[in-house]
Amino acid sequence: MNLSFRSLFVLSLLLILGSTHSLRSEEDKTVRVFIFAGQSNMVGSDSKVKDIHRFPPFTGLEEPQANVKFWYCLGRENKMKSDGWVDLQPVNNVVGPELSFAREVTRSSKGPIAIIKVAAGGTHLGGDWNPDEPIGFKMYPLALEQIQTALAELDKQGTKYRIEGFMWHQGENDMFNKDYMPNYGKNLKNFLASWRRDLKTPKLKFYIGELCTKTIWGMDLRPRMYAISLGQKEVAKADPLAQYVPTSHVGVEIGGGVGLHYHYGTLGQLEHGVNYATAYLNNIGINEKPRPTLSPWPYKKESKVKLFVLAGHRNMEGERAFVQDLIASDVNHPLLQDNKKIAFKYNIGGGYKTSNNWEALGPAGYYSTFGPELSFGQTLQQNSLANMAIAKFTHSGSQIIDWTPEGSEAKSRNIYPDFIRFVQASVAELTAQGHTVELAGIFYHVGENDMSFNPYRKDAPQRIQSIVNQSREDLKMPQLNWYVSQQPPTDDERVNKIDVTSELEKVAAADEHFHHIKAFDLPPQPQKLVITTEGIVELGKLIAESYLDGK
Repeated sequence: MNLSFRSLFVLSLLLILGSTHSLRSEEDKTVRVFIFAGQSNMVGSDSKVKDIHRFPPFTGLEEPQANVKFWYCLGRENKMKSDGWVDLQPVNNVVGPELSFAREVTRSSKGPIAIIKVAAGGTHLGGDWNPDEPIGFKMYPLALEQIQTALAELDKQGTKYRIEGFMWHQGENDMFNKDYMPNYGKNLKNFLASWRRDLKTPKLKFYIGELCTKTIWGMDLRPRMYAISLGQKEVAKADPLAQYVPTSHVGVEIGGGVGLHYHYGTLGQLEHGVNYATAYLNNIGINEKPRPTLSPWPYKKESKVKLFVLAGHRNMEGERAFVQDLIASDVNHPLLQDNKKIAFKYNIGGGYKTSNNWEALGPAGYYSTFGPELSFGQTLQQNSLANMAIAKFTHSGSQIIDWTPEGSEAKSRNIYPDFIRFVQASVAELTAQGHTVELAGIFYHVGENDMSFNPYRKDAPQRIQSIVNQSREDLKMPQLNWYVSQQPPTDDERVNKIDVTSELEKVAAADEHFHHIKAFDLPPQPQKLVITTEGIVELGKLIAESYLDGK
């Protein structure tokens, strides 16, 4: 039978499409294996499964994920082992980043996944994890044996798989060793090369988690943490298959006494896992859908626009204010609706998330969070203030010293130049739209961690004054109004001798354009340092009312 050229073409196309479909179907069945390894902040130390319900975006992660295979070996002396593949679930009532990672990845991409986790607190890259001369708990050979055994079990089951990524969070212990700390980058480079060699995966992608600067170690051991970060970044920059994953903005456990802690804790671990998932999904072309740019533009051509700049740390960012809590509240429900009459721009988490140009004011935080900007804008609007825009610049993993023009020895953490550029750009963008722009004020919420650490609390007023003075010079506005809000400072005998409130009052008394706002009557918060949803809403109202009272 003779076939026409057209028939041959159609037949060939069908064969190609069928082959492609078959390949895709086979690919969708291939198990993507992810390896999680490191020390205590990879284990999930000081987290509690029973606390997951307190953080609405992560509800349900206390339950097993039957669609995800899990193999684990955790701890140092008394190791907890899965002894085979099991359903992904919390181990020993501890929350690890793998729980939220798996849910994000399986929700957003096709194909099954499996996780192999080997981690132990208090271990060194220079010693325990050293591929060439492991000492101590000899984590490298242990992890290699566990991974090879787990993969062999998949082979035995006839399961097709590929090693997709290696998540690494470690470094705190190396900063205490005079030899390990300066050689962290060199050791990490060798670590990555050894895994690729031993697992026969020359193109294995590594995700290197940033050490969290929001912990007490990010304050009292600032130079050491910085040294480790330089080593990590050096490797990520030189290795196209290694990626540095920011984690300083995630939640941190609230400890006893002054409140500062060493570990992420429950909320931080859940967010920690999302960070890795986001990085991985971005690498395979799956990105979070951005919020839409504001349209139509709400201000008449050539009109005057008042620009309000919100700035600060954990609570200005909204670390523990969740959208789901607003959904359950009839009173605050209107805050969930995007307000298209207020242009909103943001840079939060030290640049971890930025706005899509100017957006409508609405909930925009990562992990389904929001800050006081929602009730701030609503309060101003309810008091007949029109033609206003809000720009928000925050980093919950920062301390006040990071905002000073001088910065600290941890130079990469100095955010003052970025903050000033953000304010300047916000003004310039509104001006380019044809508006006259009035910078109505900068609303800064005092660093919460600074109030809990003796030397930082002592220097806070002076540092804030330095920021204020230099900003007025750099923005060429000698009478720029700063509204500095302060929640009750940490109440603990170790820091109570420093009357930081009185010192801030003195700064305000000497500067008529420095407004000290005492946010001392907010709704009760369950833990020190962090204001929860109801309090964040009230904080926004309070700072707006302070502006209105001083008009």
